[in-house]
Amino acid sequence: MFLALAGALAFCGATVKLGNRTFFGHVRAIWHTEEAQELKHGVEETAGPAAKRLKKGIEAGYNAMKDDGSDAAVGSGSAAH
Repeated sequence: MFLALAGALAFCGATVKLGNRTFFGHVRAIWHTEEAQELKHGVEETAGPAAKRLKKGIEAGYNAMKDDGSDAAVGSGSAAH
């Protein structure tokens, strides 16, 4: 049901004219305004360092898990006490 509704909205958004543009045409026109571009660049400058730190932390955790995983796979499972 949800998939059919999402498909119908996507179809209507791409084909039904709202004035001289479709819904997606209006969104694209708004996104390419100078104000929206300034907003995008401001968010990139502000959130960029935090996103880089988060990415480095995730990569470090993944690498630590991967390094520990080779030894842990041999000893995992139910151990006899």
